Amino acid sequence: MMAGLVGAGGRLFVGVSVGAATAVAELAFLGWAALVALVELIRGRQPVGIERPARHLVEVERWRITAFLPGGGAVEHLDDYPGRRAVAYLGVRWLVGLLGGFVALLFLYGLGTGAVWARDLFVGRSSAWLVFAQVVGGLVLFFLALQGFLGVAALDRWLAVRLLVPSDRARYERRISELAASRAGVVAAVDAERRRIERDLHDGVQQRLVALGLLLGQARRGTADRTRSDELVRQAHDEAREILAELRDVAWRAYPADLDNLGLAEALARVAERGGVPVTVDCRVGRLPSAVETAAYFVVSEAVTNAAKHAPGSRVAVRVLRAEGTVRVTVTDDGPGGADPAGGGLSGLARRAAALDGSFSVDSPPGGPTTVEAELPCA
Repeated sequence: MMAGLVGAGGRLFVGVSVGAATAVAELAFLGWAALVALVELIRGRQPVGIERPARHLVEVERWRITAFLPGGGAVEHLDDYPGRRAVAYLGVRWLVGLLGGFVALLFLYGLGTGAVWARDLFVGRSSAWLVFAQVVGGLVLFFLALQGFLGVAALDRWLAVRLLVPSDRARYERRISELAASRAGVVAAVDAERRRIERDLHDGVQQRLVALGLLLGQARRGTADRTRSDELVRQAHDEAREILAELRDVAWRAYPADLDNLGLAEALARVAERGGVPVTVDCRVGRLPSAVETAAYFVVSEAVTNAAKHAPGSRVAVRVLRAEGTVRVTVTDDGPGGADPAGGGLSGLARRAAALDGSFSVDSPPGGPTTVEAELPCA
């Protein structure tokens, strides 16, 4: 227990001391930012280039508060603050940092004074009453220093939460905007899927049905050549089989029945079989909510289709894992890279993930590899 208290006290001292050092860096930044803003305003332009370094300094503060100060986990996930809030936070935070530095210096001075008192006691220069007064005074000063450290830590944490966390109204407005964008994205994705199905039916199945009708019409009118008549019936039979296969493909792309019957793992195994490139699947999630399984399936299907289309010689690895209330879908291929996240298929997947309050990302540098990743909530 004593070791734990000493360790916590050491972390607190380091956190406050590092905060004093960062306060100096923040003062330097604020001076530079004021100079840049003044020059830009004289030129009649809006100041630019200030918010990005401010966010970097704020990220350092978030790391310091989370790693060293008690209760610092409250600011661990504050990553959605705007740049202007970061500048405003730094404009006040340096005062807290310098206050922490003052408390740290007093504490170090007290330690040094205590060491001198201990030396005087050891060599017999202090009387018993003076030693008693020094011990009592030292304990009082130590208590005050500890309260000073805790107060600075609490003020540091409160300031970060107060200035970086959006207000309730701002959170509600952002959430409404996200839901409106998600709804619009879902509508656009549904329209795009409907048009694709209509195009598949028109350009594929409908044309084959026309050809089948012509073949059956010729066979019905009859011909003197029995061999020719048999050939027409055979062609019509082959055409009917092709139509059935195409209809199954269209239905599969719209919604694979295996998701309901056999689950996500089996549906992804079918995707690997039909992918056109070597695909390995690692899916260990069991049954999931229908909406999550559908989104995960289409992420994998679209990514494998893109790999087969744009990198036919590549190998694809699919991983679907479940942890901490989310399902993570990762599809990686060793192709040449260069995938465009704004493309129709990938942007549709991003909208599908956003509709579930999930996230979607594409990492595809030139030369590869390409990694498509989606995180889908699965409470």
